[in-house]
Amino acid sequence: MKIGVISDTHGWVDPAVYEHFAAVDEIWHAGDAGDLAVITGLEAFKPLKAVWGNCDDFKVRSATKEYLSFVTGKKRVLIIHIGGYPGHYSPRALDLIKEHNPDIFVCGHSHILKVIFDKKYNMLCINPGSAGRTGMHKVMTILRFSIDDEKICDMEVIEFGKRGRSYDH
Repeated sequence: MKIGVISDTHGWVDPAVYEHFAAVDEIWHAGDAGDLAVITGLEAFKPLKAVWGNCDDFKVRSATKEYLSFVTGKKRVLIIHIGGYPGHYSPRALDLIKEHNPDIFVCGHSHILKVIFDKKYNMLCINPGSAGRTGMHKVMTILRFSIDDEKICDMEVIEFGKRGRSYDH
């Protein structure tokens, strides 16, 4: 199963995202979609698992969940927008980590791309950074990887443009 991970789009999906996610089987959006059109556009493109973020309105929140816990391959996955990272988890994320015991923990919010293995909770922590054109990040980023039953492999960091670039279309 090939996975594309994206977060913090804030109302806009760069056309490059669709190119980079063309070969994925599923997209995981870790919150702050910013507009329901982001969710519906990604859903029309590929199967989507998405959570809402702190900037998302009622429409996005109605179409998504606060967090998701599911199994892909043989890996337990937990996605929430405000999560943190090893040693610095948000209180809500830490409660969910203890409850669901994920192998893969995905969050967004910080606009800082991180992939860190947490030895204490024996899980891979993933934050894809931000794919939006607004925020404090300098480069838009997404992640792509594969889950092959027990293995997480082929992790790719994709940088696809400077934040704030604009298009004529």
